[in-house]
Amino acid sequence: MSDLDVTILGEPLGSSLPADPGGEGKGEIHLVHLYPREMSIYGDLGNTRCLAARIRRHGYVPVVHQHHPGQPFPERVDLVVGGGGQDSGQVTVEDDLERIADRLRELADQGVPMLMICGMYQLFGNAFITVDGRRLPGLGILDVTTQGNAKRMIGPVVLSTDHGDVVGYENHSGSTTLGPGQAPFGRVRSGLGNNGSDGTEGAITGHVIGSYLHGPILPANPVLADTLVGWAAEHATGSPFVPETLDDSTAREAQQRQVRRLVG
Repeated sequence: MSDLDVTILGEPLGSSLPADPGGEGKGEIHLVHLYPREMSIYGDLGNTRCLAARIRRHGYVPVVHQHHPGQPFPERVDLVVGGGGQDSGQVTVEDDLERIADRLRELADQGVPMLMICGMYQLFGNAFITVDGRRLPGLGILDVTTQGNAKRMIGPVVLSTDHGDVVGYENHSGSTTLGPGQAPFGRVRSGLGNNGSDGTEGAITGHVIGSYLHGPILPANPVLADTLVGWAAEHATGSPFVPETLDDSTAREAQQRQVRRLVG
């Protein structure tokens, strides 16, 4: 464990180490959280906690890595997550993100699932233009461009997606526009989404999902969480995902209460 690592509640010491021989369960899944100090200020570390827990409950072994600026990037990667941050946080990680950009693009092309929330969603696009006009180049994995604004878009959200209803909470000043042919992650049923005008929220290309939804998003939407786990399991083992039956009744009830409250 690095001195820079952030405590992930529920994860034991040594969770970044491979399993002991014979203790791999259905297989190891290596999960990388990008910049947990700089780019997870809105509770998005909870997505890592959720994924590790669900990987374990499905009978696989999570190996949880935290990537900090200047550190070597993990060699084995089956799943990548990143969270939200302030403009200053994006500037802080900009040089390191450029350093590992080719590796992240390679992983995306290989079908490694990725979930990028808010600030990291913006940096996975073509560019983020700050309020004062500074242009931060992105990775171009998602064909989106974001313009910073003085006014924030804040509040609960309900989306229609290919993974059913998805709920969460948005808090962003960036206004994101999808490029031609770029699929949104979801369509807004309640909330503002990418820009408050075109009805889209987030973006998805292959197994890479970008979204503004905090919450954190995955504990509130177990179907989406298991979609990512399933993609990661298939990448890690080369075999179809073999899920266990989990009791998600509490999470589903909370999700549907938000849907009923906001859209009826």
